[in-house]
Order: sequence, then structure tokens, then C-alpha cells
Amino acid sequence: MSLTNRYDFVLLFDVKDGNPNGDPDAGNLPRLDAETGHGLVTDVSLKRKVRNFVGLVKGEQPPYEIYVKEKAILNKTHERAYEGIGKADLLKGDDKKRKGGDAVNEARQWMCKNFFDVRTFGAVMSTGVNCGQVRGPVQLTFARSLDPILAQEHSITRMAVATEAEAEKQEGDNRTMGRKHTVPYGLYMAHGFVSSFLAKQTGFGEDDLSLLWQALSQMFEHDRSAARGEMSTRGLYVFKHDSELGNAPAHALFERIKANRKAGVDAPRSFEDYEVKVDEAGMPSGVTLTRLC
Repeated sequence: MSLTNRYDFVLLFDVKDGNPNGDPDAGNLPRLDAETGHGLVTDVSLKRKVRNFVGLVKGEQPPYEIYVKEKAILNKTHERAYEGIGKADLLKGDDKKRKGGDAVNEARQWMCKNFFDVRTFGAVMSTGVNCGQVRGPVQLTFARSLDPILAQEHSITRMAVATEAEAEKQEGDNRTMGRKHTVPYGLYMAHGFVSSFLAKQTGFGEDDLSLLWQALSQMFEHDRSAARGEMSTRGLYVFKHDSELGNAPAHALFERIKANRKAGVDAPRSFEDYEVKVDEAGMPSGVTLTRLC
């Protein structure tokens, strides 16, 4: 069933004694706003967790396969699309690199039909074997911590070595040293948007939307690792518009969800150190707010 409403949503999640999103250009330190010290988590990181959850729940089977995943060879997947539409002969020669045509449109539709993340987030599929491009109906912002975070660095020791040569070099002392970066505590907020117009173009429907809400609510529960510490979804607030164009600006709705440190808390270390306030008074006509988590 296709979407007939616009949605805007607010996602609250936290991290305790972990690294929610390391920056490879900064020695894997937690991402920061250099001017304010607020923590950042990229939209790419959040989408990765949604993809992993859907792949886990749906067993990587159509129409819920995942396009962008570990060890995926994208052009091989594009070739499957041409085989799926019965036009594998176009993979010969230079035809596969052409920039348009009915075959490319059919291949793009096949990808949307079979891959959850393509019809949800969109994808650029014109690399080598051309399946066109898709603009996804679901978009996420970077998540930003509500307060500045302090990234801590810890020394760690491994009581083993990888090779005999390394053991000989250390003269029998097999300990090796390393570094680990964590955030003592951080509460993050991200904003999201769902366009029914783009959903019609990709085939993103009501069932996909329900799965997205489930993924955002539970994705951290199945993505545990020592590096990420304790991460949890603390709130998912969904604004549903009665119309496809929308009944109020997204920013005006987002401002209704506020989280602030409680009085007397100088260094927050848990979700209980914050107070979340939801302004439901005078909600714009045609907009309903639902808390899903």
C-alpha cells in the first residue's frame, strides 16, 4: 500500500562508555563539532544500523534484500537486475554503460522492488553496469549531542602477538599496547523526513514504513559491540501530516521536542539526568504526534 501522508520524525538515542561513530580521519576519535564540542553521528552510520536490522529480521530475502552491505560487489548486483528483467544480453560490450533508455529504467525499478534500502534511502547505481539513480523518500540528518562531549582515551593491553617474529622481537613479552576512545555519556538527537511523493516513485509503502519505525526503535539492541558501549533508542517521535504536501514546516514541529539537563546536573552520566519535554499544545491542524518508542 503506497503512502499518502508526509512524515517528520525526531530520534533520540544515547551512548554510555562507548564510541558511537568514530572518525577515521582523526584516529577513530568520536566525531565532534570542532567549535562547540558537541558530538556527531553521521546519517550514514544510522542508515547502516537500519540496514543491518532489516537484513537480520528479513533474512536478506526479496523484497527486503540490502544493497549496500559488507563485501557487496555492486556491479554484480546490477547485473542481477538486468538478468531479472530478461535483458542480460545488454551486459555485453559497452551497452551496460549507457546513460539512459528503457532498460535502465526497468533495471532501476527492479532494484527498488527487491532492495529495501534502495527504495527507502535511494542509491546511485550508475557505476559500471548502469541501473540509474534513485532519490529515496526517507532522509536523515546527522545526530548531534545535546551537550558537549568529552572524548576519553584509554590504553589497552593485548596479551598475545600475531607472529613468531613479533614474539622474538619482544623477547618473550607478548603484551602489545593499543588505544580505545569512548564517550562517558552522550544523548543525541537526529531528525528525519519521509516524502510520500518520492515513496510513490520507489515503491516504498506502508509495510516498509512500519519496518523502518521498528528498525529505528530496536536497531541498537542487535548491534552490540565493546567499542560502542551501551547504545539505546530513547525516543522516536513521529509527526504525521494529513496531506502529502504537509500541514506545517518540519522545523516548527521539531522545536516541540526538547531535552535538557535537569537542574543541578553538571556532568550527565545517564538518561535520567535529562528531562524530555513534548509540547503538544496548539498542534497545527492536520498534524498528529505519536511516540513510538
